[in-house]
Amino acid sequence: MSCRIALGLSYSGQHYSGWQSQSSGNTVQDQLEAALARFSADGKARISTICAGRTDAGVHGLMQVVHFDAPVRRPDSAWVRGTNRFLPPDIAVQWARAVPQGFHARASATARRYAYVLIQSPVRPSVETGRVGWVFRPLDGDAMSQAARMLEGEHDFSSFRAAACQALSPVKTLQPIRITRRGDAAAESCYWHFEFESNAFLHHMIRNIMGCLIAVGQGSQPPEWIAEVLQARSRKMAAPTFSPDGLYFLGPVYAQSWGLPARTAAYDWLP
Repeated sequence: MSCRIALGLSYSGQHYSGWQSQSSGNTVQDQLEAALARFSADGKARISTICAGRTDAGVHGLMQVVHFDAPVRRPDSAWVRGTNRFLPPDIAVQWARAVPQGFHARASATARRYAYVLIQSPVRPSVETGRVGWVFRPLDGDAMSQAARMLEGEHDFSSFRAAACQALSPVKTLQPIRITRRGDAAAESCYWHFEFESNAFLHHMIRNIMGCLIAVGQGSQPPEWIAEVLQARSRKMAAPTFSPDGLYFLGPVYAQSWGLPARTAAYDWLP
C-alpha cells in the first residue's frame, strides 16, 4: 500500500530550467524524481511529484514543498538522507513527513511567500552572482514603500502577468510588501530585501512588480504611477521584467493541523 509523503526542498536555481519537468531533464523536478526513484526502487519505478509552486529558470527555492505517493515505506529520516544521496549538491531535501492522503502540496496551501534580494552597488556582484539582483543607481526606500502600499489587497494584476501565464484568474490578494535595507545608510552599497505573500501569484508577477518598484526607487517614475499601471490591466504599461537572480520561493503556508515545518535554516542566511 502506498504512503503519501511530503518533502521540504531547497535548491539553487542557477543551473536549472526551472522547476517543471522538461524533455531536457534539466529541471529541479526531473532531478528530484530521478533521485526518489533510485532511492525507493533502484530507478525502476517512476515517482511523480506535485509541488506547492512552480519556479522559473534561475529562481531559487528555500522551502519548496512537494508530495508524492511512495511505493515503499521508509522512516521520514530515511527519505531525507536516502534521496539526498542521489541529488546534485545544489538541491537538498530538508525534511520529510508522512501525511494523510488528503494532503495536496498545491491545493492545501493557503498562501505562498517569496523574497527578492537586491544589491545596490556601483559595481556588479561577484560571490553573489546568480543569487542577488543588481542595481547600480541608489534607491529611495520611502518611495518604493509608498508605491508598494498601492498593491496591497485584492486586485486584478493583469499588468504584472506574463503572456504565457496559465492562471484562470488574474485576481489575487497581496499582503503588505515588506521592504528592508541592510547596510550603512550613508554608504553607496547595500542590500535590499523585498518580501511578498499572496494566496497565489501569476507567472512573472513578482519580477514584474520588482521592475516597477525599482523604476520608482530610482526616480524614473513617481510612486503614484504604480496605481496607474495596476488600473490599466495591461502588461504594456509596466516596467520590463526584472532578473530572476535574486528571487527566492520561501515556501507555502499550510494550516498547523498538517504538522509541517514553517521554515528551515536556509532562511537565516538571506540579507
